[in-house]
Amino acid sequence: MRLHADFDQKVSVRPENYHWVSSPMPGVSRMMLDRIGGEVARATSLVRYEPSSEFLWHEHGGGEEILVLEGVFEDEHGIYPAGTYLRNPPGTSHQPRTGPQGCLIFVKLHQFQRGDSRRFVIPFRQSLKNSLANGIGNLLLHRFGEEVVEVIQMPFESEVKLSEGLLGDEIFVVEGLIELNGVEYSKGSWLRSPAPLSPKVKSKNSEALLYRKTGHFMNLEKSP
Repeated sequence: MRLHADFDQKVSVRPENYHWVSSPMPGVSRMMLDRIGGEVARATSLVRYEPSSEFLWHEHGGGEEILVLEGVFEDEHGIYPAGTYLRNPPGTSHQPRTGPQGCLIFVKLHQFQRGDSRRFVIPFRQSLKNSLANGIGNLLLHRFGEEVVEVIQMPFESEVKLSEGLLGDEIFVVEGLIELNGVEYSKGSWLRSPAPLSPKVKSKNSEALLYRKTGHFMNLEKSP
């Protein structure tokens, strides 16, 4: 399967364009954002776990990056409520599941840079609360080589100047409504570009929370 597989092109997906598909396990479905490969793939997806569902044990051949958006995600290594960021590098493994509340996660597979081998977990919502300045929070989640992963919290009707997203720029709107280059993107929107998406981002009508990743197209393994 090849979906949004040309990384030299800009692409965006809004919630009104979601198309959920079933996974091999009952109660687990996916909204695919980009993908190269079959069941084992280089992929960016939203994954929804219905209450008390689980996925098969698997090894992370190319690494796994997760942002927990709703509910509580679990595995044999820990419990991760909404507002948690975790990285499982190549060679790690687990059997993911959820409890009676279910969960929704944003997942990136087979997208680790060579040599990026540290596993860690960050409760980013709590960490953001501790880093607010004038209502704006910017929390670095991960840096390796040129790759930078961060979350940005914006108060009502605010504007933030973004660092230049060279070597790939990607944004997922975790909460709120934002405006980039005169175009609005609601909660659940995903954008990817080989060049900087915008020098500025504005929050519209509410607070906003963004996941942003830059510098990750260099030396990236684009297929599993």
